[in-house]
Amino acid sequence: MASGCCGAKKQKLNNSSSVACNGTNGTNGTAEGEHGDHAMQNVLNGIKNGMVAQPEMGFFCFDVLYNHLHSLEAPQNPKFSNDPYPLFVTWEIGKDRRLRGCIGTFSAMNLHCGLREYAVTSAMRDSRFSPITREELPRLRVAVSILRHFEDAQDYLDWEVGVHGIRIEFHNEKGGKRSATYLPEVAPEQGWDRIQTIDSLLRKGGFKGAVTPETRRGIKLVRYQSEKVSVSYPEYLTHWRCLQNQRC
Repeated sequence: MASGCCGAKKQKLNNSSSVACNGTNGTNGTAEGEHGDHAMQNVLNGIKNGMVAQPEMGFFCFDVLYNHLHSLEAPQNPKFSNDPYPLFVTWEIGKDRRLRGCIGTFSAMNLHCGLREYAVTSAMRDSRFSPITREELPRLRVAVSILRHFEDAQDYLDWEVGVHGIRIEFHNEKGGKRSATYLPEVAPEQGWDRIQTIDSLLRKGGFKGAVTPETRRGIKLVRYQSEKVSVSYPEYLTHWRCLQNQRC
């Protein structure tokens, strides 16, 4: 595979815009940091209405990780769009698809650069887990989430379970400003309603006091949507062999 082919703990990385996300195993991560500005949101909302996420993005993430683990040169730029979007890369492992790493950014990044960075960062620098190894590659699955349609909510209930991801800003019991996020799939996977999701997100964001109706009303909430594509290692191998044989 030569070069040229493609929860539970709050994360604080050197890049302050990088945040950890949740996984499908019920271990849900949160993010701290400043909320992106409204100008960026407006740009994102104005970008084309068609689907952005595609399987080639997952194949590219596998390329990047494979080459990184084998100390090969970085793969060439892919052919899919290089428009800027916020994005997350999630690695899962095994038949039960346990979370193995998930980190992304709410800052809009050109897709080629963003996926290069977060394919490795989520695999190697999610502090909830040890770095992914070569031996684990055959059991991996990667998901790429492209975040779009950011909107300021009217209140903490102004979003829909299974449709929106949410990012909240709030003040903790000591008056400190905190923020946290869940991607759209978290609430339905956990069987939560909106209030349960909000309360869990407050806890994950570090709020230790009693969660009251007043606490919830004090939240500033931004809702967003996600396009998600998921690719397994066997699917990646099939794609790679197809390219090598020039049958694709």
